[in-house]
Amino acid sequence: MTLLLCSLITLAVLFYVFYLPGKLQLGPEKTRLAYLRERKEAVYENLRDLNFEYRAGKFPESDYQSMKSSLEEEAAAILAEIARLERAPEAVRGRKGVRI
Repeated sequence: MTLLLCSLITLAVLFYVFYLPGKLQLGPEKTRLAYLRERKEAVYENLRDLNFEYRAGKFPESDYQSMKSSLEEEAAAILAEIARLERAPEAVRGRKGVRI
């Protein structure tokens, strides 16, 4: 009897875990530009936190400088890619008017 009960519970749990009812509701599709903007905000927040913790005396000067330069380089790369992606639609619109 116990074995039958355990088997039924196991089957019920497996059915519950692996059964996908109807359609899955997915969130909105994220574009590369939206991802980069979120990443930029995260890097800026990390820079603010780093500055605060350095002023609080939690980091030595050498660690602070290396971490700060790393975050600044990442932020610059993100900003450059955002600018490139924002210019891309303008370039496509500009080409539509030009006939060869």
